[in-house]
Amino acid sequence: MPSPPAGARALVVTVSDRAHRGIYPDRSGPLLVEALAGLGFDVPAPVVVPDERGEIAAAIRTAAAGGVDLVVTTGGTGLGPRDVTPEATRDLLDRELPGLAEALRAAGRDKVPTAVLSRGLAGTVGATLVVNLPGSTGGVRDGARVLGPVAAHAIAQLRGDTDHPAAGGGG
Repeated sequence: MPSPPAGARALVVTVSDRAHRGIYPDRSGPLLVEALAGLGFDVPAPVVVPDERGEIAAAIRTAAAGGVDLVVTTGGTGLGPRDVTPEATRDLLDRELPGLAEALRAAGRDKVPTAVLSRGLAGTVGATLVVNLPGSTGGVRDGARVLGPVAAHAIAQLRGDTDHPAAGGGG
């Protein structure tokens, strides 16, 4: 599996009213940090925000402005009335990556048929790759398996690398 470019940084944003208020611990965020670190990213502890469109967008915007290469959110992608992560993300995206979002949904579909109900998006905010994952630990594990083989290539492209010898296809 290709490693991200040298110095690649990632940020995990956990979107959860209850974890933000301390009602229960954030489980998916730390799991995602561990997975991204295992892929070779420099990743701090997760940022935990409530299910508020403005706060989600602010966390993504701040990371992108700070030169973070990859922002992965976990939570807020379902059909509940407070699930607004895709809307907050869409407000910021310069370009959507629908194939990546579909691959993320498909990854868990055979084990959990309701995975197709996730409304998560993927795209770019400037030179930052932004991906929405579900809030479940299973959704995070499946998402990390999908991101592993493609994130490094996407980030290299966003950094301006036009040579894709290991990519094996168009891009």
